[in-house]
Amino acid sequence: MWEAYIKGFKSYLQLERSMSDNTVSAYLHDIMLLRNHVAAEFPGLAVEQVKLNHLQSLLQAINDLELAETTQARVLSGIKSFYNYLLLEDVIKTDPTELLDAPKLKRSLPHVLSIAEIDLLFAAIDHSKPDGQRNRAMLEVMYSCGLRVSELIGLRLSGLHLELGYIRVIGKGDKERLVPIGDAAIKQIQLYKDHVRSHISNLKIGYEDFLFISRLGKGLSRIMVFLMLKELALQSGLKQNIHPHTLRHSFATHLVEGGADLRAVQEMMGHKSITTTEIYTHLDRTYLRQTLEKYHPRYK
Repeated sequence: MWEAYIKGFKSYLQLERSMSDNTVSAYLHDIMLLRNHVAAEFPGLAVEQVKLNHLQSLLQAINDLELAETTQARVLSGIKSFYNYLLLEDVIKTDPTELLDAPKLKRSLPHVLSIAEIDLLFAAIDHSKPDGQRNRAMLEVMYSCGLRVSELIGLRLSGLHLELGYIRVIGKGDKERLVPIGDAAIKQIQLYKDHVRSHISNLKIGYEDFLFISRLGKGLSRIMVFLMLKELALQSGLKQNIHPHTLRHSFATHLVEGGADLRAVQEMMGHKSITTTEIYTHLDRTYLRQTLEKYHPRYK
């Protein structure tokens, strides 16, 4: 019966929870871990027979593999969602995950680039190639709007409202939001649209409305953006481990350091909770002292 419940759980995540494909895949992977562990350690144990000790056994096995605490916490989150679904479906009467403890996570600060480092990254782009203009537009949009890579590659021509200074973004859970876009990003999008995208002759059916297109006439993949950034970082001499989220982190940090309202940053980034946005308040001591001296009455 495991397979039937897992199939139902998938539909629940997609239809009722409106989760993204990536999140659904991650949750299903977690449940497969549970199913395989139960099959190996407790043969014949049905879904509704799983108790706290069986789940603790799985978490101990994962811990023994020395997986990152974040990975362990995500597995637990997937399992909790699965048993919440089973409760809703009346498959079980009590939730075995209720007393299951998650590993305590350290709140790590995201790595960000300085404005000078971002300039170095942009300067490494070869504008003599069609891909160069597309890549410049992509980087400008990521840094100007703080987009997730999935949001970037999902941008549509119909979602561009450049004359108004906004773009429509499809975020996590297919939630739409309007994000302001700066003049530099608007300029690069226009250059890309007019001089590169309009000349693509092999555009595949179904991709007519996508903004960023690959050489094959299709949309871009997450890994393509990741590899593009890796190559640019190498060419620009930056030693940091740079990935698409680095530009998103930099966008938020530079806004907060510049004095932007945290609620406004939350809205632009599409964060569900202000707590997520608060991580960008990791300002250096010099900046904090300057702020105190500038605004506190006792320092004036």
